[in-house]
Amino acid sequence: MDLLQKIRTLPTSPGCYLYKNAEGEVIYVGKAKNLRSRVRSYFLQASQANAKTGSLMREAVDVEYITVDNEREALALENNLIKQRKPRFNILLRDDKTYPYIKLTMNDRYPKVFVTRRLRKDSSLYFGPYFPGNLAYRLVDLIHRSFLIPSCKVDLSRYHPRACLQYYIKRCLGPCVEGLTTPEVYKQTIRDVQLFLEGKPNELEQALTKRMAEAAENEQFELAARLRDQIVTVHQMNDKQRIATTDNEDADVFGFHYENDMLAVNLFHMRGGKIVDRRDFFWEELPESLSDTLNDESALEAAPRWEPDPLQSAPDISEEAPVTQHSGITELGGSFSPAAFFSALLKQLYLDQGYVPRSILVPVDFPDRALLAELLTERAGHKIELAAPQRGDKRSLVDLVCQNAKQSYDQRFRVLQPSIKAIQEALQEALTLEELPRRIECFDISHIQGAETVASMVVWEDGAMKKADYRKFQVKTVTGVDDFASMREVVQRRYKRLLEDNKPFPSLILIDGGLGQLHSAYAALEEIGVTLQPLASIAKREEIIYVHGQEDDPVVLDRRSPVLHLVQKIRDESHRFAVTYHRKRREMRDRDSELDAIPGVGPRTRQRLLEHFGSVRGIKQAGHDALTAVVNAATAEKIRRHFDGEPITRDIGVPIIS
Repeated sequence: MDLLQKIRTLPTSPGCYLYKNAEGEVIYVGKAKNLRSRVRSYFLQASQANAKTGSLMREAVDVEYITVDNEREALALENNLIKQRKPRFNILLRDDKTYPYIKLTMNDRYPKVFVTRRLRKDSSLYFGPYFPGNLAYRLVDLIHRSFLIPSCKVDLSRYHPRACLQYYIKRCLGPCVEGLTTPEVYKQTIRDVQLFLEGKPNELEQALTKRMAEAAENEQFELAARLRDQIVTVHQMNDKQRIATTDNEDADVFGFHYENDMLAVNLFHMRGGKIVDRRDFFWEELPESLSDTLNDESALEAAPRWEPDPLQSAPDISEEAPVTQHSGITELGGSFSPAAFFSALLKQLYLDQGYVPRSILVPVDFPDRALLAELLTERAGHKIELAAPQRGDKRSLVDLVCQNAKQSYDQRFRVLQPSIKAIQEALQEALTLEELPRRIECFDISHIQGAETVASMVVWEDGAMKKADYRKFQVKTVTGVDDFASMREVVQRRYKRLLEDNKPFPSLILIDGGLGQLHSAYAALEEIGVTLQPLASIAKREEIIYVHGQEDDPVVLDRRSPVLHLVQKIRDESHRFAVTYHRKRREMRDRDSELDAIPGVGPRTRQRLLEHFGSVRGIKQAGHDALTAVVNAATAEKIRRHFDGEPITRDIGVPIIS
């Protein structure tokens, strides 16, 4: 039975599915409300040439499934299977850092207290986790000194002939030697430690005070002094707790920064309203392990993607996509789906944890957020808030963590940034330039279906963008959608002017586009007699650099290469500048056309109105009296009638038929 036939036999119940390759290795694990429908959808996605889904389906030769009763069970099972099988098409948690707990071995004859990072079902009591990690060690040391619980690794299941040094310096009750203490006294001490770790200082203080008074009355002054010291310790810990505690509940806050197919995630642990610790996660090969289509919910595929901010990679204006920005996050189409990522990450982080904070804040929403919150609430025994705040203090906190994630990204992936001269030398070698590139001029075209076609030229010189030399162009001789002809016109106009003014040419002309734009730019230079000018282009998606004269051997740089980052930076700035100018031209066109439709409003009147009211909207909202401060009463009447939708009459009283 081939794979497609097997998929037709899958049940329609909830469960998990496991894709296997020819070697029998599990390469992907997913969950679904309807196993048959979800697994069958992979063939449709693969047929539509989705890169990552196509890669998965080319390797998959078999599929197994496990049915469960509901989605929550599928969520938990998926997490367990991913951690057991480690399939390479799933997002895998690379950071295995865990926070410590304090363990109280209640089943031993003489229980001990120590720090552990692993929870076991062994009838012991576990307290924590503690943030930062050294807090657990400090508390255990305090317990050893104050409550005299042994800190050694001596076997207490039997008695020994003599006690160690800790007993003689009064740091241990000495349960290892028969007669030094009694099981009843030791049991009471363990009860005190339990109250201390459970955060019940009042109950513990009352018990210690009562026993101290009894010891003093019985003239057991050493015991009374030890109990007094324990009361002082409880007081000190209680005071510190009151200082650190506010009305805020415990929370974990996430932020991320994604760039050049690399991802940095920061997790801030807040306890009692204070940031007590942070964790850093990094993924360097994320596209190989995560695709937004490799998820079991169709809604996830429509979730926002992330791209860098416009200074790094501006959206194509021709698509007219809506843009929503916060903390440098742009919700547009792209290869990275933060919704899919955080859906996978949070399951691995929290489903197996003994302690989950009451509030978890993430920078983006994802489809199974409510389901995961419900499952965590059920396991924790109290309500867990899993939120993606959009405004207010919580959003500000998420933005702060995103900023720190950006810093973590820079420290991890850009810490060895070479000097500008080293980058110039590397660029010269990569593009086989005759001289060191000191000045680069980059061009880009922007339009919407051929309307208001404009171009931009930005300049990089000696290590920095030189904004004083930026230029904007209106494309004059091209009608309709023709990026090649537009590029040819702009390049020719730019360098024909330099020739006429006898000014030097740049070290390199960079074109935003592929081979078509590159050849168009060279044709423009050839027409004005320039044939030896270094010329290159960079294709947007593939990030391949084509050098004129070497088109058959394009330059493919490592995605972490500082040279590639420099070229991308210049290209992206050119794109941003072109998009900004294009939007301005559109606004001017729309503004001019509306005011030009009013009889009696010419260019000078229009300019005075816009300078006075600031915008067409301001003119629309202005009353007759306000308008007469700029124009005469008759023109003010025509303007008001135009915006009120009433017919406009000439001075002779004849309505104007438009």
